[in-house]
This record gives sequence, C-alpha cells and structure tokens, in this order.
Amino acid sequence: MSETSMPIADRAAPSGRTVAILFTVTIFLSASLLFFVQPLFAKLVLPKIGGAPAVWTTSMLFFQTVLIGGYLYAHVLTRHVPVRWQLPVHVALWAAACLFLPLAVPADWQYDAEGSTVLQTLWIFAVGVGLPFGFLSANAPLIQAWYRRSGGPSAHDPYFLYGASNLGSMIALLAFPLVAEPLFGARSIGMGWAVGFVALGGLLFLSGMSARRGALPEAQAEAAPQAPAAGLSAETVALWLLLAFVPSSMMLAVTTKIATDMGAIPLVWVIPLAIYLISFVATFTNRPWVPDHWARILNLVAVGFSVYVFAAQSYGHIGMSFLAGLVLSFAFIAINAHRLLYKYRPDAAHLTVFYVIMSVGGALGGLFNSIVAPAVFSSPWEGGATAVLAALIPFMLKTKSKAPRVLLLVGLPVSLGALAYGAAVWDAGMLTLGAGLGLLVSLAFAPRAVALVVSVCAVTLIGAVKKNPAALFQDRSFFGAHMVVDDDDEDIRRYLNGTTQHGGQRTSELTAERPTPLSYYYEYGPMAQVLTSSLGKNARSVGIVGLGVGALACFKQPGQDWHFYEIDAMVDHLARNPALFTYMTRCAGDAPTHLGDARLVLEGQGDLAFDVLVIDAYSSDSVPVHLTTTEAMALYMQRLAPGGVLVYHISNRYYDIKRPLARSAEALGLNIWFQAHEADPTYQGASHSQAIMIARPGTNLAEMEGDKRWRPIHSDGGRLWTDDYANPLSILYALQ
Repeated sequence: MSETSMPIADRAAPSGRTVAILFTVTIFLSASLLFFVQPLFAKLVLPKIGGAPAVWTTSMLFFQTVLIGGYLYAHVLTRHVPVRWQLPVHVALWAAACLFLPLAVPADWQYDAEGSTVLQTLWIFAVGVGLPFGFLSANAPLIQAWYRRSGGPSAHDPYFLYGASNLGSMIALLAFPLVAEPLFGARSIGMGWAVGFVALGGLLFLSGMSARRGALPEAQAEAAPQAPAAGLSAETVALWLLLAFVPSSMMLAVTTKIATDMGAIPLVWVIPLAIYLISFVATFTNRPWVPDHWARILNLVAVGFSVYVFAAQSYGHIGMSFLAGLVLSFAFIAINAHRLLYKYRPDAAHLTVFYVIMSVGGALGGLFNSIVAPAVFSSPWEGGATAVLAALIPFMLKTKSKAPRVLLLVGLPVSLGALAYGAAVWDAGMLTLGAGLGLLVSLAFAPRAVALVVSVCAVTLIGAVKKNPAALFQDRSFFGAHMVVDDDDEDIRRYLNGTTQHGGQRTSELTAERPTPLSYYYEYGPMAQVLTSSLGKNARSVGIVGLGVGALACFKQPGQDWHFYEIDAMVDHLARNPALFTYMTRCAGDAPTHLGDARLVLEGQGDLAFDVLVIDAYSSDSVPVHLTTTEAMALYMQRLAPGGVLVYHISNRYYDIKRPLARSAEALGLNIWFQAHEADPTYQGASHSQAIMIARPGTNLAEMEGDKRWRPIHSDGGRLWTDDYANPLSILYALQ
C-alpha cells in the first residue's frame, strides 16, 4: 500500500462558515442539475430509439464517459491554469453551454435500423446535451479544489463536499419520477432545468471569487499549484479503478434486470442510480452509516444473492420480493466499495486525479455493460460477473507476496470443485477451468494491478462460455436477450424475450403446411377473434406491430396484404428461420418486415391504409410509452382505412395500460372495448391475455359488439398521456 493511499484524518478549521455554505449550495445545485438532466434527456430520446432498456445503459455510458472529460478538464484547469484565470475560463464554458438551452433532440435526427443502435444513441446524446453535461461534470472536483483555496472550514480535506454533491444528485433523481414527471410535461421540466442552469452560473462566479480571495496566496498557487508530495503507484490506481468499476457496473446490471420486467421508464432508472449516490453520502464521511465490519459481511451476503439472481434467473421472471432483494444487495455492494474508496483516498493534493480515476472506473463499468457484455455474453451475465469481482475485493486489499494459507488449504479445492461443476453445467470444458486457475494464481501471487486485469479477464471468459445447454438459440441484441428452447413435456418450442415468453409453436407442426398459432395468439384469443371475424377475413390490408415468432401470420387470408413492424432485426431473423419457427415461412413468407421503431416507420408510410392494425410491441412487461400516447393513437387511426379497427395487445403483470388508452380514445372521439381473456386450460399452449379494440364511430362491428367478451370501457378522467407528458407510475396495479 503506497503512502498516498493511506486513510487520513479530518482536521476541522474554525472559520469561514459563510464560505462553506456558499460552496455547499453551489455543489448541491450543480449535482442536482447534473443528475436531473440524465433521466430528462433519456426520456426525450426514448421515442427516437424505441424504448429499449439498453437506451438507459447506453446513455449512462455516455454520461460516464463525458464525466471523465469533465474531471480531466477540472484537473488541467486547477493544475496548469493560474487561479485568477480559472474563473473566466469556466464562466466562458458555462456561457457556451447556455446556447444549448432549452434541451431538445435535434429535429432532423432519424433512427437508422441498419446502423449501430449504440453509436446512434451515443451520438444523439452528444449533440443534444454533451456540452451542458460536460460543464456540470467538471464542477464537483473543481468546486472542491476552489474550496481548498478558500480557507473555509476543513479546506485541507474538502471531500465532505462530495457528500453534499451526491445528496443533491439523489434528491434530483428521486424528484424527477416522483414529482416532476407526474406533475409537469417534458417541456416545462426542461424550462425549469434551464432556469436552474442559468442560476448556477451566478453561484459559480461567487465561489470562484472566494477561491481567488482565499487563504492560499496566489503567487504560491501559480508557482506550485497543488503539486503532489509523492506519485501514485500502479497498485493504488488499480484499487481505485476496481472500487469504482464494481458499483457502476452492478448499478447498470440491476437497472437492466428491472427495466426488462417493468419497462424503460425514469422511475426504474433512477432507483438504482439514487442508491448508487446514497452509498457515497453514507460512506464519504468519518462517520459512515454502516460500520465497516458490517459492510464487509453484508457485501458477501449480497454477492451470493446477486450471483444467484443473475446466473440462475437470467431469463426467468422474478417477483417483487426478489427485485427488492436484488436492489438491496446492490446497495450493500456499493456501500462496501465506496467506503473503501473513501478510506484509501489520497491527500487533497491528489484530489482531481482521484476523481479522474474514479470516473474512469465508472465509465469502464458502463463500457463493460453497454458494449463488451452484449458482444461477449449470450445471456445477461454481466451482473453475475461484477458480483464475483466484488467478492474479490478483499483479496485486492492484501499483499500478494505469497499465497495466504487459507486460500491454498481451503479456497483452492473449493474453487476447483465449483469451477468443475460449472464446466459440466455450462458445457465450458477446460476453458472454464483454465480461466478459474488463472484467477486463483493471480490472486495468490500477482501484484494488485496484475491481479485486477487477470481477474476481470477470467470472470469475463467464464461468462462468455456460459450458455443454457438446452437452448436451440441464445443471443442478445441492443433490445434484449433472446432464447429458444424446447419443452418436450408439452411438445412446444418456446421463444423467450427478456423474462417473458413471446410465442411458441408445436414441435410436431414444424413441417406442417399451416402451423397452429399458440400462446396469446391461439384461435380463441382476442386477437384471433378479430382476425377470424368477417372484418378480419375480408380485410385487404393488415399491419402487425411487433413480430415475435410470427404466430399471427397464420391468420393471413389469400390475397391479403400483410405488413410486419419490428425494431429488433434479431427477432425477424428468429421468426423467419425455418429451423426454429415456421409460422412466417409457411403462412406469410412474402410479407415484408419493416425494421425500425414502428411509430417512426408508420409516420413515413402515408400511402398505407390498414383494415386491421395490431399493436403488439410490449416486450417483457415494459410499457413503450411513446407507442401508447394520444399522438401515437392518432397516427394509428390515420393509417386505418375507413371502417378499420385498431387492436392493442396489453397483457401485463404490472401496468393497467387500458387506462391511458381509454383516455386517449375519448379525447379523439373513438369507441373502445376491452377483453380480459381467460384461456381454456385444456388447450395446450394457450395463454391468458388482455386486449383493447378501438374503432371510429359508425364502424360496422356488429359481430364483435355482439360478443359479450368485449365490453365497452370509458375514460377514468385522468390526465391524457401525450408525447410531452406520461406517468407510468400512476397505472401500476400495486398503487391502485
């Protein structure tokens, strides 16, 4: 352990209370704006990309990467620019950032379904919010460096301001989904954020002036501005990187797991991120909320639970209790890692370098989850891999000069046995064993920096070969994880997207001329009722938003013109691969699939007029809000022929989607019916489902209106969901 990484004590200075308040308020407001803008701009981007959970993961990669730039800028500014020029330079950057207000997605931006979704997402964030976010990113280390010059209380150790910074971040994050989103539209929220950004400029000016008039003489600052007494060792930097990487990666993995089930919405995004920030508040203090020995114990328990959830339940739906346990486990892992970061923080002379390295570690977590994991892992294993790294942290704190006795006598046999079992279960063979042995050797003998690199590579390699041996197909795309498995007991091949089954086919009918639709789409379900009615059979043109395995295709009648809409090219590949499913090839092989977000594609297809349009784009149990707004419904109706019918498939564990749809239908003067269908338990492969049917007044639906399974519904009088305002929290079944 190098001298610069040893814990230092807090020594209070007795004067400058007003200065301390000024700097605390300034860093609090800056952090609030920094973290409020993340869900705000991500909400603006979602309709452009399609509402996938990975939008938030990728946006976090962008924010974490820009954070590095902000911290580097603060480091260079405080190290190499005289203090009297630091304020003018930073105010000039603030003025340039003001030119981007109010925040908005470029009006001419269009999503390219053939291009890289990750790169397009990063680009839209860069041109929309890059400079304002970069400016805000620099403030945390810069304000602390200025406070060190100000002569305020504890100026020699300004890390307490980081706690105030994260408190402001946490409050802002929770305020967005709980206060701002339910009460205001996106435009109003954006204007309020812009006002706060302008006000921050004034507070920064006052803080900078306090630094210029501070106790540290300017001549001394210019001669040797914050020159470190000693350099930082590679092992210290490796430790900081690991301690910053683990909570960042785990936060994103937990967010993805929750968002896959509950939807890519701000409330789901901000809860893990708020816990991430609370862990800083709880640990960056001489009086931690959780005693250090308890933090270590809880970390081990949390690691075990997290590995189970991510490894054993990667494709399975987990209930609210398991989700709560996963969130709590993440909290304990973050608290342990961030407490160690605080304990091994350097002297204030290395403050900006410390924050740069922290930001790099956080960005590496985002890079791992957004870029590396989807390319390397065929299942969502990144959470389990990061949990394993969290378990290795205690080893990283120990000297690596020789192997600990307990590791050789106990750890080695146990680890080899576990790895051997894993190799048998995952069909990974000697590759898994070799990776595990390399990991053990590195932990026992290697220097800390080398051990970190080998550990990450070993865990990643093990995860890369982790596959379900029963899977016929297993892969993932930007929009989620995909797996195809055979259920031999029921003679059904099932397709799982995220944690929800999205269709199936009888394996005995793979060679049949016309396979039987199953799951939500079986012959007596709501969507089949519409497509087999006289309206459906006589329809000239039918549109299906959301392809799945293509089961609805086998309701296609001769001479009909069918169009499918799918945002994920991998889903289209699955549905059209006759080695997996044959609905499309047998029943609608000539029907085109329009790749891209359905709403954006439909906007450009003014020449189409469907007699039946089915909206079946609710992957897992998420709610694609931009497909559920009043403007979206109005677009769908524009694409309906006179006398046509619009059908929404709204089966969902968490959200009562019929409520906002009923409000929009009433506002647009449309008739709306609802059906909660209970599948016949004797019909093998059938699933319960819920559906909405909408039509213009005067549409001839005598056959459907006479069916008592369809009942008219009315608006509950709640606020309309629009492109500017939507509140998924208000339609949670748990809150009704």
